[in-house]
Amino acid sequence: MNAAERLIQYLQEENISEAEKQLEQVISLGTDEEKLLSAEELARLGYLTESKELYESLLALYPEENELKLRLAEISIEMNDDEQAYAYLETITSDDPEYVSALLIEADLYQMQGLYEVSEHKLLLAKELLPQEPVIDFALAELYMTQGRFLEASRYYTLLLEKDEQEFAGMNVHSRMAEALSAGGAFEEALPFYQKALDRKLEANTLFGYGLTSFQAGQYLLAIKAFKQLRELDPDYHSLYLYLAKSFEHEEQLEEALEAVKAGIELDEFNKDLIFYAGKLSLKVGNEEQAENYFRDSLALDPEFIEAATTLNKLLLHQERYEDVLEISELFIQEGGVEPQFHWDSAISFQSIEKYKEALKQYELAYNDFKNNQDFLKDYGYFLLEEGKKSEAVTVFKRLTEKEPTNEEWISILDRLNED
Repeated sequence: MNAAERLIQYLQEENISEAEKQLEQVISLGTDEEKLLSAEELARLGYLTESKELYESLLALYPEENELKLRLAEISIEMNDDEQAYAYLETITSDDPEYVSALLIEADLYQMQGLYEVSEHKLLLAKELLPQEPVIDFALAELYMTQGRFLEASRYYTLLLEKDEQEFAGMNVHSRMAEALSAGGAFEEALPFYQKALDRKLEANTLFGYGLTSFQAGQYLLAIKAFKQLRELDPDYHSLYLYLAKSFEHEEQLEEALEAVKAGIELDEFNKDLIFYAGKLSLKVGNEEQAENYFRDSLALDPEFIEAATTLNKLLLHQERYEDVLEISELFIQEGGVEPQFHWDSAISFQSIEKYKEALKQYELAYNDFKNNQDFLKDYGYFLLEEGKKSEAVTVFKRLTEKEPTNEEWISILDRLNED
């Protein structure tokens, strides 16, 4: 066993004191081959400082050996010493065989720093020099994915697939292609690539992407099949349950949808969106009591969940529980920057319990936000008529007739008001 092999053995055994002694021997007495082998293994095991020391000793002996500079640049990046990494890379000139490798490392470094245009420039320069190199195609595709330039990304994934590169850097290229197309809105086009990716390897994230893209493409039965398969593969994959339920809902399978969302809640009891959606489904199947409980549970998890509050108010208004509506609305109104729907809900509720002064105030607060909403204008207009506020009623009914000029009832009311 030579010095390098003994060093590696001590490191694997986590015998640090002996490893340090052996490292000193490798540095002072080891052959160049032993130093190189030790440096590679040290870097692989995460001993970056020691690996760097060995590489630097070799570079001192072979200053024109650019492969050593590449390794030192990679180690410097891992040690968050970007300036030193650049220093190594910049010494590699365009006529050197390692120049393209240097460009790729630079591109990666610039990308990590968020300098995407510079990274792209380096990669495109590398592409000019080695147009058939798949590593460059993959790097460009991944860069464009990071930037949200999905069309460009898909072009480079296509180049990889044309070269029969189905897996690259541990990633399924068909899956990445599918993700690029789906993220760019080409849902139908993405589905065959998801299918090929899953044929190659059944993987939970890919299966979820397949189901979600099927859902987005409007292929709800295909989505149901994918999500059910994912549930069998990994029942703890929380994100599947909401979309499985939504897929069932689109197919008018409401009981199955409710069952799916309840299963999701059992796994993720603090997921306000699942709980809220369970409430909406409960309304659809006619279970108002259960719906109210779910809406209140979602509000308990997030007291600022406006959609849950407005949906609950709508249910309570339907049930003529006006005091409950006012209680919920007041909580949100007190917070400031209120959703105007709470003013409208409060106006209806105050009017219904014959608190007309308070109702008028709430209608006035809601007016600017709903002055183009016919349902609101009808509520407000008839309230003003009942309260004898004719001039204000004229303004409201004028807006209604502007929106629906042939409505004889509103024309008649407006004519009567103008006569008075």
